[in-house]
Amino acid sequence: MANYYVVVPHALGQDEALARLQRFLEDIERRYAPQVSDVRGEWEQNRLEFGFVASGLSIDGAMVVEHESVEVSGPLPLIAAMFRGRIEQTIRDELARLLQ
Repeated sequence: MANYYVVVPHALGQDEALARLQRFLEDIERRYAPQVSDVRGEWEQNRLEFGFVASGLSIDGAMVVEHESVEVSGPLPLIAAMFRGRIEQTIRDELARLLQ
């Protein structure tokens, strides 16, 4: 199984970044409604365990909000491995948008 890993730096501090990212899954669900379903997630302090179905593939992962960066990682189904770069870039773009 392949993995994805994204780190996005920010200058907001942990509390502000966390406040902005607590709506991350809602934004994904709204912006990508035709492609994404079964969105779920649970925050525990500064860590979000999440999952959703995208184009029929189950995607799971974790987001950790630190003082100067946000890390997102998780396993990818083998069939999605060829799209890893695109998936990572989409995550990077969405996080950058929320953290600006």
